[in-house]
Amino acid sequence: MTRTLAIASAVAVIVLLGVTYYVARPGESDDRFAHCRAGAIAGGAAEIGGPFTLISETGETVTSAEVIDQPSLIYFGYTFCPDVCPLDAARNAEAVEILESRGKIVKPVFISIDPDRDTPEVMAEFTDYLHPRMLGLTGSADQVKAASKAYRTFYQKHEAAEGEEDFYLVDHSTFTYLTLPEHGFSEFFRRDVSAEQMADRVQCFLDAS
Repeated sequence: MTRTLAIASAVAVIVLLGVTYYVARPGESDDRFAHCRAGAIAGGAAEIGGPFTLISETGETVTSAEVIDQPSLIYFGYTFCPDVCPLDAARNAEAVEILESRGKIVKPVFISIDPDRDTPEVMAEFTDYLHPRMLGLTGSADQVKAASKAYRTFYQKHEAAEGEEDFYLVDHSTFTYLTLPEHGFSEFFRRDVSAEQMADRVQCFLDAS
């Protein structure tokens, strides 16, 4: 009798632990990309991304739907950035090259947060140097602000010295965002992620989509 009660108690504990585990991880079974994610996103992925309208490096007005017509790596920066932006954009371009060698096509996108200086012509020269398929986007101050707000990025222009209005820096966040046409924003990458690591994680999302 005692042995029977002990077995029944053990089974009850196992069942309880199983239920607790399931409840503690709500909705995880519905996330097809759970095994690809490197960490949790505050507020959830649904809080990041959204529609925007900008000007392409060819001077055309484009919508987010037209831009994100294939898996895309989106970065917010500016072409006059002295160090961070060129390094991050080059890393993104390298990741795209690695993925292409594996038969995966991903579009690198560079959105300017300095529309006063980053004209379509400037953007075209910058992106063409980094990767032939990199798309540069700029726009009016309001258009850029709306796109930045959609992706919850930060930027702040420094005051230029008197007489040097064209020479100033812009503080900004440095995340790269993976956005998929069918699923929207899916993942972000920090600056310390290498091109190889980025390619591996992006491929995981592509294989799971």
